[in-house]
Amino acid sequence: MRIAFDGKRAVQNFTGLGNYSRFVLELLAQHFPENEYFVYAQKSLPPGLAQLNKIELRQPPPKKFNALWRSYGIVKDLKRDKISLYHGLSNELPFGITSAKIPSVVTIHDLIFLRFPEFYPFIDRVIYKYKFKFACENASRIIAVSEQTKEDIINYFGISEDKIDVVYQGCNKIFQEPSSDELKRKISRKYKLPKQYLLQVGTIERRKNLLLTVKALKNIPRTVKLVVIGKDTAYLKEVKALITQYKLDRRVIFLKNVPLEDLPPIYQQAQIFIYPSEFEGFGIPIIEALHSGIPVIAAIGSCLEEAGGPHSSYIHPQDDIQLSWSVNSILNNPDLGRNMVEKGFEYVKKFNTNQLAENLMNTYQKVLNHA
Repeated sequence: MRIAFDGKRAVQNFTGLGNYSRFVLELLAQHFPENEYFVYAQKSLPPGLAQLNKIELRQPPPKKFNALWRSYGIVKDLKRDKISLYHGLSNELPFGITSAKIPSVVTIHDLIFLRFPEFYPFIDRVIYKYKFKFACENASRIIAVSEQTKEDIINYFGISEDKIDVVYQGCNKIFQEPSSDELKRKISRKYKLPKQYLLQVGTIERRKNLLLTVKALKNIPRTVKLVVIGKDTAYLKEVKALITQYKLDRRVIFLKNVPLEDLPPIYQQAQIFIYPSEFEGFGIPIIEALHSGIPVIAAIGSCLEEAGGPHSSYIHPQDDIQLSWSVNSILNNPDLGRNMVEKGFEYVKKFNTNQLAENLMNTYQKVLNHA
């Protein structure tokens, strides 16, 4: 097969949607090398993708309006390249792909902008709704990254569930390898990590709910600190104001621009991973934490139970007392923590790359068989 991909996120985003795009491309190239894979993007491939022989880059012609190529001009290039199937990796499909009779798949990551419109500017919500709905209605099949996202696609856009496949995402394989003691010491010195710390990873925005963790921290022993890794937004000012109010300035450590290779030893030395997000499409940091061998506490209300499994701990995203109680229970009961880690290791095996690659290819085969 000659399979094409929207490569915008793969080449220029190095968190969420970009990680997903690169994960899918690497997964297919490694498990199904008999196919040809074409990435359509304006920028060059990152090193990890560029070194894979089965992946070719297609770029727009050097025209003044090549920003529109991704949504409009690309269809002509797909026909020229005799593409068997096109996969929109980040919620979108190009206009005209249906009339061009090119079989297509779109991955929908979440519809948070519809569930929590207050987190998004009005114009963004209008654009997202139009593009996402168009993609869902015109795709040959839809991939949802969780059962929660599948339900939202059905409920908000009226799409038949028969058209949707849930295909989970795994995490980067770097998280599946234990770090050496020497590397852990090196990383601890580099980032001045405390001896005991809770870890929270993700963009510092209101939906990720860092305020809840800060509120809970005041009811957790003073020897335990909080390490936060994520990109700043305006929400950080509110968080820092609360930290000062509670006199927690010396107990909260912010890290940003942490390279991927430094993350596993930071995860692996944490006491507990906390992910109290109000709502997520899936929750890859939870998968990273389970692979890293640390207990997970996450919020109820979206899909985080799908990521964390039945033996992680779950709290209400607005209950800081419940969060502090859960943290203290794990800290004070080593057997509980060990059991959570052992069961977490077993659960996270369901996200192994062999199974995920097979699930993804099954979706492609459904599209091509129908076409």
